[in-house]
Amino acid sequence: MQLSSNNTARPDNKRWTALALLCTAQFMVIMDTSIIGVALPAIKNDLGYSQNGLQWIFNAYVILFGGILLLGGRISDLFGARKIFMWGFAILAAASLLAGSAWSPASLNTGRALQGLGSALIAPAAMTLLMTTFTDPKELGKAFGFWGASAAAGGSAGVFLGGVITEWMDWRWVFFINIPVAIFVLVVSRAYLQSGRKSSGKVDFTGALLATASLILLVYTIVSTEASGWLSLQTLGLLSISLLLFILFISIQKNKKEPLLPLHIFKAQNLSAGNIVMGLLAAAWIPLWFFLNLYLQQVLKLNAFNSGLALLPMTITIMIVMVGITGKLVAKYGFKTNLVAGLISLTLALVLFSTVSANGSFLTSVLPASLLGAVGMSLAYIPATMAAMSGAKPTETGLASGIVNTSYQVGSALGLAIIVVIAAAATKNSMATGITGAEALNAGFRIAFISAAVLGAAGIVVAALKIKPAN
Repeated sequence: MQLSSNNTARPDNKRWTALALLCTAQFMVIMDTSIIGVALPAIKNDLGYSQNGLQWIFNAYVILFGGILLLGGRISDLFGARKIFMWGFAILAAASLLAGSAWSPASLNTGRALQGLGSALIAPAAMTLLMTTFTDPKELGKAFGFWGASAAAGGSAGVFLGGVITEWMDWRWVFFINIPVAIFVLVVSRAYLQSGRKSSGKVDFTGALLATASLILLVYTIVSTEASGWLSLQTLGLLSISLLLFILFISIQKNKKEPLLPLHIFKAQNLSAGNIVMGLLAAAWIPLWFFLNLYLQQVLKLNAFNSGLALLPMTITIMIVMVGITGKLVAKYGFKTNLVAGLISLTLALVLFSTVSANGSFLTSVLPASLLGAVGMSLAYIPATMAAMSGAKPTETGLASGIVNTSYQVGSALGLAIIVVIAAAATKNSMATGITGAEALNAGFRIAFISAAVLGAAGIVVAALKIKPAN
């Protein structure tokens, strides 16, 4: 592909301000996956969601996010990262207004899906801008530290902010809060962000449609298995259609002149293994905070504010470790060693959480394991990203970024959907034996944590055996 010559170097005195904008974007994108957690009970009461239907407030976002990320990465490469970055924020602002003004489950789910669409444009464009703004390896490593901290902190801080907003304001502000931030970013982006490279080519909308439809159908099928059963005709039929759509997507990518996902990119060192690890990391981490929040509110009976406050030590730990420690450890020991160590720490935290009692307390049941999990996420996230993108060509950073983010979001959606079904079945079985209330819920939560630990352990194996150290 031919690059245009309109890419100009960013003056040195602007690159750190640009980083602040990009970290704000990453923080918001990830926060939007988690901020609704504490608000779910209030949303359920106001809009009349069913208990199972609440999942779609989360899934509508991550499915569109994960399903469109590849397209976002591609058009970022084609049309310029800054332009796509700004379009994403414009969509996010409008979608947040719709979600915050929702009058029914359908309207809120639609707003959440459109938030996911906006975020799918923002995330890969922001990653491309980060890597083209910082060309010095030492500065890039430091920038990655802030970038990773903003992502992981966004996931944890979203839960805390959701608690504060829900308790002291109104749940609708968990969506409205995006609007002034998005407007500010749109106003200042042209002054501080590079326009980004542009390349010639076409957009594979057919591939994007097939990939997204396959993912939506797969997650819907998993979510509906609680009612229909895993071996029912409905489940097997929908899984078959989802698989057929995915096979059709891969076939088109092989034969299309300018595919959405050029399969040759997976020849890059560590890209395949790195994305598998990223998906498993997300599939372990997202259920951790999701079920931990439910444990705090439904078992320990904390209100929304105190539930968010209980997660604040995790957020602080993530910020300290990612910004001040992870980059130095990666520079000294390499991304593979830190990735394996982080996954081990996260998996051990999940094992600890699987022993929680219905009569537990914050100090004994939550704090130690949550800090261990935060350290694990802090050590693993940046190395997983670096490993997955380490072999990408400069002209394909947007695509590689889209794949990495897709792996994280798909892992989040599938991991949570599967583990929610497993946890619900465990709670139902406990109730069938005469266990009720918090005890029954806790039985499901414990199974959820150990299931997430299994996914974390799988990530350890893949990272240890398949990730190659940097040369």
